[in-house]
Amino acid sequence: MIPKALAVSLTGICGPDGVIADRDRLLVYESDALTAYRHRPGAVVLPRTTDEVRRAVQAITRHGLPIVPRGAGTGLSGGAVPLGGAVVIGTARMNRILSIDAANRRAVLQPGVINAELSAAAAAHGLYYAPDPSSQTACTIGGNVAENSGGPHCLKYGVTSRYVTGLTVVLADGSVVRLGGQGREAPGYDLVGLFVGSEGCFGIATEIEVGLLPVPEGVRTLLGIFDRIEDAGRAVSDIVSAGLLPAAMEIIDGPTIRAVEDSVFAAGYPTDAEAALVIEFDGLEAGLDAEAARAAEFCRCAGAREVRSAKDEEERLALWKGRKKAFGAMGRIAPDLLVQDATVPRTTLPAILKGISEIGKRYGLVVANVFHAGDGNLHPNILFDRRDEDELERVERASKEIMQICVDSGGTITGEHGVGLDKKHHMPLIYGEAELDTMWGIRRVFDPGEVLNPGKVLPEETDPAARASRDDGAVGEKPAAAPAPAHA
Repeated sequence: MIPKALAVSLTGICGPDGVIADRDRLLVYESDALTAYRHRPGAVVLPRTTDEVRRAVQAITRHGLPIVPRGAGTGLSGGAVPLGGAVVIGTARMNRILSIDAANRRAVLQPGVINAELSAAAAAHGLYYAPDPSSQTACTIGGNVAENSGGPHCLKYGVTSRYVTGLTVVLADGSVVRLGGQGREAPGYDLVGLFVGSEGCFGIATEIEVGLLPVPEGVRTLLGIFDRIEDAGRAVSDIVSAGLLPAAMEIIDGPTIRAVEDSVFAAGYPTDAEAALVIEFDGLEAGLDAEAARAAEFCRCAGAREVRSAKDEEERLALWKGRKKAFGAMGRIAPDLLVQDATVPRTTLPAILKGISEIGKRYGLVVANVFHAGDGNLHPNILFDRRDEDELERVERASKEIMQICVDSGGTITGEHGVGLDKKHHMPLIYGEAELDTMWGIRRVFDPGEVLNPGKVLPEETDPAARASRDDGAVGEKPAAAPAPAHA
């Protein structure tokens, strides 16, 4: 619980309906979508404007409490978990699209706008917002900015950082800065690029300027059905090697297919299949049929027993349904789910998938795979019951081994979900001391007192300040904070 004086201050800033301090109501905010990590916040604040965020940050920091920014809570890395009784600043009520500039293909919006709702609003202008996380009907643009989210169509269109052109940000001291905006290439350092993907550790974005794209003239969607997941992975490599560039290529494995088909999200996938590959092309109508036909032939040559083609939008949505609703169906297999997010070279997919399967069998765990095959972004889903301590320990060991084989193949530990709390101790697998020292330095430029989202992304044992203290024999002594950043 937070001090009574702070609760009174926050209520004065955001109103009585903008502050949550009741223990039972705070349970909703103790985790994000990665439910293995749970910590109850000291309170939750729900501002509506940049000024309310600014004043709330100042009030909280005066009481010496940490702050955790939170969007819709759909993250999958423990990034919004409030450690140490932190106060959560939620952006759910900051949900207004402030403007759509169709002529310049740009929109300005608050961080609580749901991803899919931006495209729905832009559709009246023949435009849409390209990054499309699988949770796009629930996740918010502010959370997408924090995690640099991707989605099925990032194979062709790229991730969030490609589309964010400007930000209004509240820093840890309550100051408000403007980064980028009003142009494709702002002069000076790329502070927008630095902020996107900072996972709530640099500041709280309160207004976001994004680029929009014209709605594609045509779309062709295919579904390949395979008896072996390795064959589906080979089809992906063959399609890309041939010079084709689908907008998306997604693989759903056998356990996931069966979970989906046993749920309310049933999409008509054959339950005896071991993999389904969704392929989508979009762009000008000219040439789309030829590209789709070539991709279908590559699937058949790789071993697909069937290739379906959507004849209209209704059939297209049906082919996508199994992929889009996969995570929602996992609850039929087990009460808890740990989603990993490694990215590997596309050509290594068959070997890595086999390795993940072997790890799951060795630890007696069910591992279901659903992932962005086109860019090698894997999502092994480890199903478990966190009430079983032995099983939880096996999950942790298996998760670490999965990360290791992905890194050993030339991959990395995250493709779109972020590092957060879940993967911070894997950071030394891919970064050396010099790189981690640089990251710590940048973090302290934005937030010298480590007020914002402490305990996330960077493992404490790599902190150069702590290392210096150990070397000097002064363990536990914290150096003076770095100077606050200059206002943009």
